[in-house]
Amino acid sequence: MPSLNKTREEFYMEKAVVVFSGGQDSTTCLLWALERFDNVETVTFSYGQRNVSELKSAKKIAEDLGVKHTVLDMNLLNQLTDNAMTRKDMEIDGAGVVPNTFVPGRNHIFLSFAAIFAKGIGARHIITGVSETDFSGYPDCRDNFIKSLNLTLNLAMDHSFEIHTPLMWKNKAQTWEMAEKLGKLEYIRKHTTTCYNGIIGDGCGECPSCKLRKQGLDAYLAGGRAHV
Repeated sequence: MPSLNKTREEFYMEKAVVVFSGGQDSTTCLLWALERFDNVETVTFSYGQRNVSELKSAKKIAEDLGVKHTVLDMNLLNQLTDNAMTRKDMEIDGAGVVPNTFVPGRNHIFLSFAAIFAKGIGARHIITGVSETDFSGYPDCRDNFIKSLNLTLNLAMDHSFEIHTPLMWKNKAQTWEMAEKLGKLEYIRKHTTTCYNGIIGDGCGECPSCKLRKQGLDAYLAGGRAHV
């Protein structure tokens, strides 16, 4: 709990917003944030995603962890781009430099709206689960993009935002290790939705997201579980 001797500014500095999808990565980041900040809220974006069950997972996880949860309507993305994440009639194709599950501008837009939301509730810390190690070729998961956007948001709103990326240099095996050190590996495995087809938990086992998640878990378990 925060000290009663802290100034108003110190309380303000400790408030954080997690960009929250209800998936493995964002749930791990939420748990990471809860260990570091006195006041944490989550913001989830509804953008017509095919795995709509992630919205249900996000709501349930936020309730389980006692965190205030806000859902923002971003369906306008469907007007701007064709991709397999927002078009159920498009077959998922992981081939190529960038898979067709990439939603152009998604992280840019989501982080920008998260920053507006954060400023409105008196927070300057924003946490997101992007990773350059297991980024599937998505350009808006790279560290240089996050650093650039962080600077842009600070200039755009004259505010001292700090975007935190706890998973930036972790692969999926290391993310599972982090989940276990946080005491929530089995919870994350059971209650998060990472599957592109919207199957909660271990998922369909066939889509690129499920395969990446399983490969990471298998590698972590095979390498010996973390000492916690």
